[in-house]
Amino acid sequence: MDNIRKVLDDHKMWLAGLGGERANLSDADLSNTDLRGINLSHANLSDADLIGAHLSNTNLSNADLIGAHLSNADLRGINLSHANLIGAHLSNADLSDAYLIGAHLSHANLICAHLSNADLRGINLSHANLIGAHLSGADLSNTNLSNADLSNTNLSDTNLRGAHLSHANLIDANLSDADLSDAYLIGADLGGANLSGADLIGADLSGADLRGTIIDHTTIGVPMACPETGSFHAWKKCKDKVLVKLRIPEDAKRSSAATMKCRADKVEVLEVLDADVGVSERGQIYEIGEIVVADSWDGNRWNECSHGIHFFVNRSDAETWAV
Repeated sequence: MDNIRKVLDDHKMWLAGLGGERANLSDADLSNTDLRGINLSHANLSDADLIGAHLSNTNLSNADLIGAHLSNADLRGINLSHANLIGAHLSNADLSDAYLIGAHLSHANLICAHLSNADLRGINLSHANLIGAHLSGADLSNTNLSNADLSNTNLSDTNLRGAHLSHANLIDANLSDADLSDAYLIGADLGGANLSGADLIGADLSGADLRGTIIDHTTIGVPMACPETGSFHAWKKCKDKVLVKLRIPEDAKRSSAATMKCRADKVEVLEVLDADVGVSERGQIYEIGEIVVADSWDGNRWNECSHGIHFFVNRSDAETWAV
């Protein structure tokens, strides 16, 4: 421990421009060490053992923490701005109110880490493991979370405006009341995620998996799976796997909820593939040239399986739908 004190004293002098030496604590055993409030900016702590260490309000800005072990560490209010944490182990660490602007956390292990109200604006968390992490109230605007694992993560009331979440795993994540405006969710898996109250205005959901996603009337900016205006072609799967090509008239009412399945109050039958007519599960006949009108119409778009004629914009979605 005396050697550690000397390293810290030399580092303090180095930071003040009074000689000394930059702290080199690479591979050092600092587990459960009390380092609260110490200025370790620019220090080398790569691969250091900091498991269970007390680092609340410590200054580790611009520090080298590549591969460092910080599991179960107390990092509340820590300054990690521009620190290099690539591949660091932070599972179950408490990073509440931490300042992480400019930090590099790609491929970091943050399983069950506590990051509530942390400032994570614009940092690189690509490929990071955040399973079960607590991020409620955190600022993740413009942060790179592409390919990150955020399954079962608490992201309620977070600022994810403009965040890059392409191909991220968000299965069963809690995104209630999150700001996802202008976020990139291309190819993201949102199966079972809670998006109630979330703001998705301008978000790119191209190729995202929304099966089982909780989206309701409080969710803002969810685009419909079909064109909201004008006439367009669509597909319906009937009994015996018969596919029917439809035209949705310009004046038809239409809606969709959280999947690719849509509804309309009327359709025109353009083509029936490999059969004379198509017959729906409820016995409705679809014959070429006919206008089919729904028995009634439910204007609530979130009632996906309610009244209306069900269809898909893409033929492949209709083909794979289980009738």
